[in-house]
Amino acid sequence: MLRSPIHPRRWRCIAWCLLAAMPIAALPWELEGTKTITAHARDGRRVVLGSVRFAPLAGGSASFTLALDPARFTDHFLSMKEFKCIDGQVELVCHVPYPYAQPRTVTSKDLAWLEHDLLFLYKLPNEFGAKLWNGLYFRFETTEQGLWGRPQAIDLNRISAPPERLDVPPFRPALRDDIAPGTRWIESLTIE
Repeated sequence: MLRSPIHPRRWRCIAWCLLAAMPIAALPWELEGTKTITAHARDGRRVVLGSVRFAPLAGGSASFTLALDPARFTDHFLSMKEFKCIDGQVELVCHVPYPYAQPRTVTSKDLAWLEHDLLFLYKLPNEFGAKLWNGLYFRFETTEQGLWGRPQAIDLNRISAPPERLDVPPFRPALRDDIAPGTRWIESLTIE
């Protein structure tokens, strides 16, 4: 017995059913919700530093609120100032809060203000005081899992006085130098 050909509408229905049964690819990471900030050390250690909360704004940008976990840091009095630091035994890495007003907004292509909120300095355990020229700037790139930041060298003395324009991030690319992998104790930061 011969079967009648399948009607074109049934082919569409079959195609839609097959598509619906296929696994959905992971959506790209978005600047929305609360994400975890993790430091990845060269000795394999992972240190959760805190979180950042993103709230979408018009035009594809997002505001952000940084919340570092004080339990992850120890207080160190360096060069007449208190710093919140992580002791990596081979290096002390201290958070340096950006000291001036800033919009606290980002886009997927411009993360500079978030990068400025995550400034650090490093010092060797046997060194005295804070050396602001030993600054760390984590340059973030967007991945499918979140943000990945590699360290760059900066001189934090540049922000010892207010910049001329408070609406422009002062550490532009020309003021940052790449750091060879394995040089610093914290090799990367992730936000996922």
